[in-house]
Amino acid sequence: MSSQNNLIQKFTNHKNWPLILIILTIASIAIACNNIKTSTTTPETLTALEPDTLVWARYKDSDTLDPHKTTSPLSRQIIDQIYDTLLTFDDQGKIQPNLAKEWSVNENGQEYTFKLNKNIKCHDGKTFNANAVKFTIDRAIDPETGNNTKDSWGPIETVEVIDDLTVKVKMTEAFSPFPRFLADPYSSMICPSAIKTYNNKFGIDGVIGTGPFQFVEWTQGEQLILKANPNYKNYGRPVENSGTPYIKKLVIKTIPEVEARLAGINSGEIHLTEPPITEISNLKQDSNLKIYTAENTGQIVFLEFVTSRSPFNKKKARQAIAYGIDTKKATEEVLASLAKPSECPIANVMFPNDGKLCSEFSLKPDSAKAKTLLKELGYSKDNPLEITLLTWKGGNREKILENLQAQLEVVGIKANLETMDIGSLNARIKQENSQAEGNGVIDMMGWSWYDPDFLYKLWHSPGWMGGYHSDELDKLLTEMRTATNSKQQQKKLVEVQKYLLNNVVMVPLYSPGWMWNYVSSSNLENFKIAAFNRPQFNDIKFSNKADQKAIESSPQTSEENKTNKQQEN
Repeated sequence: MSSQNNLIQKFTNHKNWPLILIILTIASIAIACNNIKTSTTTPETLTALEPDTLVWARYKDSDTLDPHKTTSPLSRQIIDQIYDTLLTFDDQGKIQPNLAKEWSVNENGQEYTFKLNKNIKCHDGKTFNANAVKFTIDRAIDPETGNNTKDSWGPIETVEVIDDLTVKVKMTEAFSPFPRFLADPYSSMICPSAIKTYNNKFGIDGVIGTGPFQFVEWTQGEQLILKANPNYKNYGRPVENSGTPYIKKLVIKTIPEVEARLAGINSGEIHLTEPPITEISNLKQDSNLKIYTAENTGQIVFLEFVTSRSPFNKKKARQAIAYGIDTKKATEEVLASLAKPSECPIANVMFPNDGKLCSEFSLKPDSAKAKTLLKELGYSKDNPLEITLLTWKGGNREKILENLQAQLEVVGIKANLETMDIGSLNARIKQENSQAEGNGVIDMMGWSWYDPDFLYKLWHSPGWMGGYHSDELDKLLTEMRTATNSKQQQKKLVEVQKYLLNNVVMVPLYSPGWMWNYVSSSNLENFKIAAFNRPQFNDIKFSNKADQKAIESSPQTSEENKTNKQQEN
């Protein structure tokens, strides 16, 4: 203790003592949570002392762990660790079996039959079967549940249990996005015993699923503790480990301050976090760190217009904007190589895109054409078009808007910029769409989804937040959504994309767009980000081989591996 007191006295005399105090306080909390009995905090000693625990720091906490009560990406990350889905995605975004080892759909696209794997165990030891699937779906579509993703389940009429391992879902009409939704964490399967155990506190006080990690305790706003599921069997996740995760504990901490999260990574108290994009280039220079950039995120960032009034109720005005900006220039100058410009309204991972088609129908930068269109609309140097550009904070989006502002100024458009939190942005867009008078407004929006059906949510009448819609587009979107097979869906999707690009309903900008970068300590191995930005912890090991050998040879792990091998045989 005397050496520790001397160290504290030394720091109190330091000119940056307040900052050091904050960092030490955060480090102390992490040490206490991990039962570490020393003040030495290098990555190597942390691994040696707690080789079975991974600490993941995030800027904000989940709102709930009930998959039927949230649409938060932060909750989705954790839900994906606790539960499993009937189907799943491979690394390229293609549907694969998971809890359901096979499935089929009838000719009219209205009946889906799922056959489950045998001996799937819930975290409480109960068997997961067809009744649990019916329970989950019935709860998800029950209006009393208040599920914000209810529409994503489609027009389900009945869920019928055929036998212990077989479920049939009947629709009132064909709904092509259904199989892909069943691979997304928002469709996670719940063990019925969870609701009986936790009642109205399910999702907060506790949860029960079948996923690789199970709930231990949660202090909201501070930390969530999960432990490896000793009975876990992987049926479809795109990971190498077929059984129990190698790490035994996953601690998810909430640390809003960027500086504190990065300090924790450097000290070894934190193993993984999401850094701000502005720090990526500096972090890449540190040999003690690893940077991961997610691919196939399903994210798309784009411009959309308030079309309830002039000038953007006119196609020419929307075209002038599209001709007046150079997306490639903006992304290269602001985002470097961390995002790619997009010409298609959807990300490739959602559905195979025809790049040639999107290139043919999207408008290329052309300042002369932009100026000509503005002149035809009555604007000039003395009477410039004045607009407002909106977006939400973070991800260097403010810098992207500044870049677009400078580009638009060249063609004679004066753009005023505003950034705000995402909730305020959504409210502002809805308000602007309801007004018949006012300046032209454009917002830079982003969507992350697993299927092109998000285009239906955006543009089908009455339009997302009251935005653009038309009878012709409504018809195309409905036909896309009710296609009875993938070929028909793809054909209709091409028609929808042509319409959106030809009519400049949206201007695709770039992908991905937010929370797609991660940084870890260098001793972390096999961390993976699956398609649609899903962190996977099943394969993770620490690089200290002696410590990892100790984990794998521990009595608990040896018994689990023996059980897994018996199940495989």
